Amino acid sequence: MSDLTPVLVLMVIFGAIVAIVYLGIRRKERMAMLEKGVDASVFFAAPKGKNEYSLKYGLLLIGIALGILIGSILAATGPFIEAPEAAYFSMIFLFGGVALLLNYFLARKMFKEENEKK
Repeated sequence: MSDLTPVLVLMVIFGAIVAIVYLGIRRKERMAMLEKGVDASVFFAAPKGKNEYSLKYGLLLIGIALGILIGSILAATGPFIEAPEAAYFSMIFLFGGVALLLNYFLARKMFKEENEKK
């Protein structure tokens, strides 16, 4: 665990910086909208298109999990015995990319079906 401590500390610091900047920008946007007379109910409305992100991230995480699984199998038995890192990274990127391509084609098909219904 002590090997990961510097990495975790840096992640927390950068995460806090990003969160502070994001919240500051969001506050400025909201204040500008209120000054222009926009109804405050828009701040509490559910964002549109939320489901398309869940499909993308779900497929990506499944692809990464499959990449780790296949990478571990290749690292233990295949041609990557001497360099197991290459097996892990190549399979994670391969399956993650395949998952994003699958998401693209599924989203395109769903968009076409949605436009045909209109």
